[in-house]
Amino acid sequence: MAYVRCQRCGRPACPECQRPAAVGVQCVDCVREARRTAPRARTVFGGEARETTAGGRPVVTFTIIGICVASWVLQLATGGRWTELLWFWPWGGVVEPWRFLTASFLHSTSPLHILFNMYALWITGQFLEPLLGRLRFTVLCLLAAVGGQVAVLLLAGDPLTSTAWITPVVGASGMVFGLFGAMLPVLRRLGRSLGQVLVLLAINGAIGFFVPRISWEAHLGGLVTGALVAAAYAYAPRERRALVAWLVPAVGIVVLVGLAVWRYTTAGVLGM
Repeated sequence: MAYVRCQRCGRPACPECQRPAAVGVQCVDCVREARRTAPRARTVFGGEARETTAGGRPVVTFTIIGICVASWVLQLATGGRWTELLWFWPWGGVVEPWRFLTASFLHSTSPLHILFNMYALWITGQFLEPLLGRLRFTVLCLLAAVGGQVAVLLLAGDPLTSTAWITPVVGASGMVFGLFGAMLPVLRRLGRSLGQVLVLLAINGAIGFFVPRISWEAHLGGLVTGALVAAAYAYAPRERRALVAWLVPAVGIVVLVGLAVWRYTTAGVLGM
């Protein structure tokens, strides 16, 4: 068996272990080390620029879709018990705050509801996740989801007279509208036209006002939250991107929790 020396470390490399290099060949250990230490390219938003390979797939997007589909199956299989455990309504959120998030992974029993939301999530996620990076995209989705329920709480009216305080809310629409909202600063930062996104927002926003049992409040809350989060990522100075990546979730959680506590306090709910 003929051995050739690695051009990098000088050790003999068998034919199975040789990898072509710019000059000569390298052993697999040197190739692996070079990949590990090579500087990683970043997008304009700070996300890691991945090639179109298995490593570049929108993993977070697919994961959220998978969770929503699995949750929907459980909703059907348990006769609605799973839905009742996780849905959101303002009175429930005060004693079980996790509902602010979990309701976004539930849907109505109609297949159209989950199909529309998952399709919208798939379309927007494929575009945003590679640009923002997985961590930033995850933060965007979760904050938009919670922001949608916080808006439902803020716009619920008088807790003694408004039925909004006892009306359950489910669906990933707040998260989806958060991604729609995120498209605005992202596209503007890239210098692209906002026309199609604005038309899409107008159509879907109008549906919430004319079709019954659709929470336009959650749509609005997700939209505003998503736009603000994405704007912070899009316009962060290059040297401050890493800091902003950590500040956004921290500040976002503080603001959303603060708004919820303020609403419950002013409504007299926390003192009951």
